[in-house]
Amino acid sequence: MSAPLADPAHERLARLWQGQRPPGPWLPWDLKGVYQDRWVRFHSLPESKRYPEDEAEYAVVLDRYNTVLDELFAGGEVYVVSLDWADPAEPTPWSHHRRALHPQGTVWTTLDETDDPDPEYHNRWYFYADRRPWQRGCADALLRAVADDALSGVFFTDPDLTRIHHPYDGGADVILPTPQERDHLRARHTSWLSGHPQGL
Repeated sequence: MSAPLADPAHERLARLWQGQRPPGPWLPWDLKGVYQDRWVRFHSLPESKRYPEDEAEYAVVLDRYNTVLDELFAGGEVYVVSLDWADPAEPTPWSHHRRALHPQGTVWTTLDETDDPDPEYHNRWYFYADRRPWQRGCADALLRAVADDALSGVFFTDPDLTRIHHPYDGGADVILPTPQERDHLRARHTSWLSGHPQGL
């Protein structure tokens, strides 16, 4: 399942990922369903507005992303992960775009998505990761691209895969180690929650 990894830290992360992940694909947008008892979603703009339209709104989006990331990772290290579906030997324009926004990322692992009965829709995902000390603002270029829906499949995790932050255009899905920690985080940011009965 995994491509050869040159980085020993990536190898350790891949072993953790394979040991902890549930059966089936483990893509960032699947996390809310797999870990629903530890999941919370925060919206990026007031009144659940999806896309920022000016610099004031970008400032709100980045502040919300960074505030939660601080609460998850301040004082520690994170893996920043981005996804691609193209073989590294055959990059696409998307691949060049992703690499420009995440130049530090090197192949961590791969995932074959084969749930669909039609082989035409099978896909191999390449996970690119780098490990860095978390500092507020250190991923703002990535986060801004995510907010614009110019890049998807980005997520952040601690080195033990216990906390995961998956930003998307319109908000962020967050996985905590326990339901209690999830509840405490949710209670600190109630005005950022969705009005949807399922928290979507």
